Amino acid sequence: MGVRDPEATKARIFDAAVAEFARYGIAGARVDRIAAEAKANKQLIYAYYGNKAELFSQVLGRCMVDLAAAVPVDIDDIDGWLDRLMDYHGAHPELLRLLYWEGIQYGSAELPDEAERQAHYAHKVAAVRDGQERGVVTDAIPAQDLLFLLVAMANWVTVVPQMSRILVGDADDDRERLRASVKEAARRLVAR
Repeated sequence: MGVRDPEATKARIFDAAVAEFARYGIAGARVDRIAAEAKANKQLIYAYYGNKAELFSQVLGRCMVDLAAAVPVDIDDIDGWLDRLMDYHGAHPELLRLLYWEGIQYGSAELPDEAERQAHYAHKVAAVRDGQERGVVTDAIPAQDLLFLLVAMANWVTVVPQMSRILVGDADDDRERLRASVKEAARRLVAR
């Protein structure tokens, strides 16, 4: 009989949950499929993560922390920051899918971890506000709105890839032209 490794089991469950929630959303995800993919007992999922909604919240939370660590807001280098953000989401489209599914599930209702999420974004808004105070970017748009608009422009390509393909095209030069257009629009949006 093999040696049990709870941390490895938790990691397999987490990875399986990311894939399951990204594909099916909160309502459509099935704990039994997560358990089968993770080669773990279904009861372990409940023991480690709680119910399905709690598991989703933990999955999304960790994915957001991973993004924040990998791509901090850099208001002094809008082009570079947007490149890093778009590259990250291109390599990890599951985060935006999780956020999209969360929006479908909860709509405009308050999220279970909304206060924590606001705290998560507070330092990002502060980075934009700092750039405004230093005169790097416009202060004509409130910092939180400016951050929202910049992130929305960068993320929309990954959120709705079919629309990107339909409107812009799917060739490498089409994607590069769109990326350049997003960065140009961002530069204009933040210009003083």
